[in-house]
Amino acid sequence: MSLKTLAPQILTSPTLRSLGRGRHALQRRLSGKPRTLHAFIQRDEAYSQLLVQALPRLAERYAVEIIWHEVSPPERSAAPEPEKLAAWSLEDARYLAEAYQLDPGEQDLPAMSTPAHGDALRARLGHYGSAMTWFEGEWYWALDRLHHLERRLGGGDDLIFAPIAEPDHAGGGSLEVFLSLRSPYSYLAAMRMFDLAEDWNARLTLRPVLPMVMRSLPVPATKRFYIVRDCKREAERYGLPFGKIADPVGKGVERGLAILIGEIERGRGKAFLQAFMTAVWAGGVNAASDAGLRRICDRAGVDWTEAEADLAREDWRDIVEANRLDLFAGGHWGVPTFKVGERMAFGQDRLWLAGQWLRADA
Repeated sequence: MSLKTLAPQILTSPTLRSLGRGRHALQRRLSGKPRTLHAFIQRDEAYSQLLVQALPRLAERYAVEIIWHEVSPPERSAAPEPEKLAAWSLEDARYLAEAYQLDPGEQDLPAMSTPAHGDALRARLGHYGSAMTWFEGEWYWALDRLHHLERRLGGGDDLIFAPIAEPDHAGGGSLEVFLSLRSPYSYLAAMRMFDLAEDWNARLTLRPVLPMVMRSLPVPATKRFYIVRDCKREAERYGLPFGKIADPVGKGVERGLAILIGEIERGRGKAFLQAFMTAVWAGGVNAASDAGLRRICDRAGVDWTEAEADLAREDWRDIVEANRLDLFAGGHWGVPTFKVGERMAFGQDRLWLAGQWLRADA
């Protein structure tokens, strides 16, 4: 096993996570300090406006204290499309506010430390974003990850911020999915969305794009580390394997996309997509090598002769670029993004919203 494959396994190890939690809890007990949440708030950000309403509800139920820190917006390297992000955040916050019975408008903010102090502490604790809660070694984003925090604080089945469930049925329609082979969040979506689309009687269309880093948008290390740990928690929730990673960036992605486009055209995109994603995010398979790619094709039932013909093509580049242009034209930039009609929702956490749109359109 290579060091590149071993490192993410260690980083996402549940045993290492448990040891870290135990160490922090012991230090707290020895110091006599209360359980304390550190909340990092961006003054003009929609998700932060929701978080200042949500955390006091957790503090009351679970007997924790909150220390509020004001922070600056993330650097462009961590949020490469700040205007698109801000616009989507405002829209998305309205959906979340309705689901959790919160106010989507501007809030009176609590007393906070200065941005200079907040930015420094955020960096020291290993993050880059806003609307983040830190508790004893782990980060929780906005409202979507508070269920993980609640369970850690002792919450049972009756969580205040339980994950929003996807509808169990809808009346059909079209669901387009923009995704990247290098996105672990796309992996989490890819392993669930086909069954959901079947429940919804929806036609699912795959719209793959190149990953950001292959579009000259490098991802900072703090963001990569957070994403991997966060995806591990989410994968555990869905019962999916994750952590034995062979990053397909570069040649692995390009070769995978060439075959995926061919399989989509042959009406068999699901099998290859799921086989590829499982192999690189949970199986440690090197998709850049012939041996690794053949292994993926075998699992997906793809004839290697057909795969070789796909690899000889170059028109897949035009297709994925057209997908990217459509994604940006819709006001979005990241993956996975779900499109129903003219509405688009970003993030694997928003499959429920796509399902609601399909149900409402029936």
